[in-house]
Amino acid sequence: MNAAAFAAWIRHTAELVSADAGRLTRLDAAIGDGDHGHNLDRGFRAAAEALPDGVPPGKVLMAAGRSIVSRTGGASGPLYGTALRRAGKAVGDAGDVGAAGLGAALRAALDGVQELGKAAEGDKTMVDALAPAVAAYEAALADGSGLADCVRAAADAAAKGADDTVLMQARKGRASYLGPRSVGHMDPGAASTALVLRGLADVAGEG
Repeated sequence: MNAAAFAAWIRHTAELVSADAGRLTRLDAAIGDGDHGHNLDRGFRAAAEALPDGVPPGKVLMAAGRSIVSRTGGASGPLYGTALRRAGKAVGDAGDVGAAGLGAALRAALDGVQELGKAAEGDKTMVDALAPAVAAYEAALADGSGLADCVRAAADAAAKGADDTVLMQARKGRASYLGPRSVGHMDPGAASTALVLRGLADVAGEG
């Protein structure tokens, strides 16, 4: 994937988030502040508009991350911003990113999210979508799959991970205050993470 492909990912994800902002906000209204979809929509729109030209993929991701931090309210801004900036740093100055490089970037994004949010799988957070996505990507890569197939495996795992949060009791964030009442609701951060991975899979599949 070159810089244009990464920019296309951010723009496509902005479209997916915008189209699904209402659902994401309803999910958040059930167990959180009720603003996740609208906040993330604003952040990804800003990121899509601020993408620089003539820079390597890593700088595209880092610029997107900075925009999301500056324009997204709540916890999601720092978390998604950290994910993208860590991914960009992992990519470095490479002009084209192959399957192994993208896998390293996704792993760096997960590490950054977990360091910042102090969340683990099972806590009912975006980690419950992102961690299985990274694991699925790495497993597909180890089996010899190409980049597009690795990303599709990651997107499928993220979607399943988001679904699995419905039966979890939240142990982090505002939702944790609800205790057992948080069971029965999908985590909005996991839902949006699944969208981000789906956006990446759609763009990678076009290459």
